Amino acid sequence: MTALVSIGVAGALGPDAIARIAPEVEAAGLHALWVNDTPDGDALAALAAAARTTATLTLATGVVPVDRRRVAEIARAARHLPHDRLVLGIGSGHARAGALARVRDAVGQLREHTRARVIVGALGPKMRTLAARDADGPLLSWLTPAAARMQAADAHREGGHAHVALYVRTALDPAARSRLEEETDRYAGFPNYAANFARLDIAAADTVLTPDGFATGIRDYRDAVDEVVLRAITPGDDVADYAAFIEQAARA
Repeated sequence: MTALVSIGVAGALGPDAIARIAPEVEAAGLHALWVNDTPDGDALAALAAAARTTATLTLATGVVPVDRRRVAEIARAARHLPHDRLVLGIGSGHARAGALARVRDAVGQLREHTRARVIVGALGPKMRTLAARDADGPLLSWLTPAAARMQAADAHREGGHAHVALYVRTALDPAARSRLEEETDRYAGFPNYAANFARLDIAAADTVLTPDGFATGIRDYRDAVDEVVLRAITPGDDVADYAAFIEQAARA
């Protein structure tokens, strides 16, 4: 397979900045704009702003934690977005107890109240199976191409319709390398991610794309999954930094 290529940004950039970034992604011919939902960055509000400045770009949340935002709130916010190009990425959040049941229930409720596709952020095998069987597929993260290929094959076996997307932290400007290293070290220190790296016997640093390794790495990732989401790590957080990233990614 040759995967679609999309761009991911943080919701903390805010709706105004994301409304200016989205047309750049669309004009570059990339597939989608994914926006992380964080306590200081509302992904759905950002995508509503992006929807007003784009016409065909797929808009996705990566991901909204259902232990922090109620499903009714997510569905209500999604009502104002174009469902034909909306992907609602959801995840269990930090609360581990009852995570599978909570996510399965959220998928069912969103199916009832929206026509958007529903993707589930998934690390472990049980959540990946749920994503493939009950939702429209998993959103994977922090994987080598080889690990991503195996997990995508598993998802396709579990659900023939499953669309497998993968977040890959990416720096294209050498000046962003230190921020990429900081992001990598931060995630490597989170217990659930550390356990996943140990289970897969991979290092966090082996799952990112750097300026010198991008050309080869993106080919390997595109052969592994259905959609590669380049989570943009830029020197700064100005719109110009993201525009430069998008231009470089599209050109490469």
